[in-house]
Amino acid sequence: MSKPARRHQCSSCGKGCNRLGALKQHERIYTGETPFHCSQCGKCFNQVGALKQHGRIHTGEKPYHCSQCAKCFSRLGNLKDHERIHTGEKPYHCSQCGKCFKRLGSLKRHVQVHTGEKPYHCSQCGKCFSRSEILKAHELVHTGEKPYHCSQCGKCFKHSGNLKQHERIHTGEKPYHCSQCGKCFNRSESLKQHERIHAGEKPYHCSQCGKCFNRSGNLKQHERIHTGENP
Repeated sequence: MSKPARRHQCSSCGKGCNRLGALKQHERIYTGETPFHCSQCGKCFNQVGALKQHGRIHTGEKPYHCSQCAKCFSRLGNLKDHERIHTGEKPYHCSQCGKCFKRLGSLKRHVQVHTGEKPYHCSQCGKCFSRSEILKAHELVHTGEKPYHCSQCGKCFKHSGNLKQHERIHTGEKPYHCSQCGKCFNRSESLKQHERIHAGEKPYHCSQCGKCFNRSGNLKQHERIHTGENP
């Protein structure tokens, strides 16, 4: 009869590991030790796997391929997140309101709606934000900086997301698929607008006459009837 694997226990949290190497790797969470260094930029990591993932930023390697649309990713987690576009799976649930999300990060951001937490402050105007990325994007309002450049036409953008959306004009990529009819779109907002056709949803209401629309643009166009505005 084989002996059970010897377990090594973490002195900080009591977690047990079958291998001493695994215990040492785990303990770096508490010690802050980062022994693995990137030879390109000097950034440090506490796991060799994290260093390998980071190295793909410099090499451009994307070994993980989507079987549905052949899009490639440098990290397995990013591929799994992407595949939910095709499957429609939303495994992360908000305990407060039951809303579901494809990504854990999206759920964490959503929870701040309930808590009202806004820990990130703008040093210029004092405005507060729930996410550091939103603060960074906001700060560009003060600086006027547009650091994201399109390699095809040279157009500049304040946000990386806007650049990615723009680049699809050149590539023709349409990664967002309607599960009802299969129609494809280059922006998630366009897909959401389209899905309202199938759902019959009309969330935009005219405050003057109560007429409803499935797109904000159609509501704005309609409101000119009441205002007399000529576009």
